[in-house]
Amino acid sequence: MTAPRLLGQADLPGELAAVPRARRYVRGLLDGTGHARTDDALLLVTELVANSVRHSDSGRVSGGRVSVAVIEWDGTLHIDVIDAGSADSLPRIRTDACAESCGGRGLWLVRELATTWGWYGVPAGQVVWFQLAEDPDPSLPCGPPGRVVQTGPLLAEGSGR
Repeated sequence: MTAPRLLGQADLPGELAAVPRARRYVRGLLDGTGHARTDDALLLVTELVANSVRHSDSGRVSGGRVSVAVIEWDGTLHIDVIDAGSADSLPRIRTDACAESCGGRGLWLVRELATTWGWYGVPAGQVVWFQLAEDPDPSLPCGPPGRVVQTGPLLAEGSGR
C-alpha cells in the first residue's frame, strides 16, 4: 500500500458560487490522474459543497468558508468537504424527496455512488467525506487514512443535508 498523497485543498467562500468553483478545482486536480471515477467525484463534490452552503453555518454567517481536500492512494480517491457545521442540521439521507422535487438527494447520491462515506465533527465544524475506488475491492481500507471516523446516524425523516 502506498502512502496517501494530498492532491490539493481549496478554501472557498460559503456561498453558492463556491459550488462550480469547487467542481472546477477538483476537475483540475483529477484531470492528470486518469482516475476512472472522476465524473462521480465531481458530482459528489458538487452535492456536498452545495449542502455545506445550504445547511451549515458556513453559508449562514458572514465570511463563512467551505474547504475541499482531495487525497489519492492505491487507486482510491478520498475527498473531504469541511464546513462550519450547524447546531440544527446533521447529515441525513432524505427519503421524503418526491420525484418532482429539485433537491434532497445529495447524500443519497453519495451513499449510492461512493465506495464508502461518512461524517464526523471537528472543533471548527464538520467533515463529510467519501471514497471512490477505481476498482472496488472489499480489502481496501475504509474511512479516512490515519483518522478515527465516527459516522453519524443516517436519519430518514425531516430536512437536513
